[in-house]
Amino acid sequence: MIQAEHLAKAFGPVQAVRDLSLSVQPGEIYALIGPDGAGKTTTMRLLCGVLRPDAGRASIAGYDVTRQPEKVREVIGYLPQRFGLYEELTVLENLRFFAEVHGIPRDAWYRRSMEILEFVELAPFVHRRAGHLSGGMKQKLSLAVALVHRPRVLLLDEPTNGVDPVTRQEFWQLLIRLMREEEVAILITTPYMDEAARCSRVGFMRHGWLVTEGPPTALRNRLAGRLLELRGQPVRRWQEAARTVPGVEAVYAFGDRLHLRLEAPAAARKVQRRLRDMARRAPQLRLESVREIRPGLEDVFLAVLADDEEALDADAHA
Repeated sequence: MIQAEHLAKAFGPVQAVRDLSLSVQPGEIYALIGPDGAGKTTTMRLLCGVLRPDAGRASIAGYDVTRQPEKVREVIGYLPQRFGLYEELTVLENLRFFAEVHGIPRDAWYRRSMEILEFVELAPFVHRRAGHLSGGMKQKLSLAVALVHRPRVLLLDEPTNGVDPVTRQEFWQLLIRLMREEEVAILITTPYMDEAARCSRVGFMRHGWLVTEGPPTALRNRLAGRLLELRGQPVRRWQEAARTVPGVEAVYAFGDRLHLRLEAPAAARKVQRRLRDMARRAPQLRLESVREIRPGLEDVFLAVLADDEEALDADAHA
């Protein structure tokens, strides 16, 4: 349903997207994650036809994004980062406007609009002005507008950024229903790793490159046996000390604890023994616990960024 092949886009000297290829199948949610400036939003805009690529091609449901933009608009629903609906219109008036833009007949737009509002749980607010909705309700209205013409593909750019946890959970329940019941293909960008973990596949972007991709479980398994959690005080002193232990590749602070990424699973026991020895010999280091834990996507993301930085440094010195 979504196919991108070697997409590239530059803005002056800034290369926003570099040789990017990806595909999303019906009934699949694909998450793009990466730091600010990684190229996620530019990728979205290339795929929906807002921007023209400098190189490469993209197709949506078999339609070429550059050559058949009208056909593409018929089959996609696009939800940008910022609320872009008409705040002076009511919820129902916004849906009516966009339904008519998509050519839905007058005798059908009301039925379809009410069906969608029931789906996104906004039916009780049909006569409320969009500008008077809460942030989470605005996002639900944006999703309703994106769905009003029954798209086969959804492109969602950080749709839950800034909304409360309960609304995020409700929003994702809606997306999963769409994926399962209507087999919509969904491409989403998100800053939340717990959301990415719900997706069928995840792609990590960095400096415009799609660095790696795969199912969340497969990505986490790359660090299987290579992650320790350390709890101790003071955290900063432990962070400095842990970096000196042979077999430790990197140390990251996660709140009041540390995650230690190991060079290999075989080093786990030796590293734990060494840390306990350090605590016995240094009274200023208080060790509460050190144990092996299952990697999360945050750990994978940090490892990917570190590997990418090393590759960039190697290229710079080549």
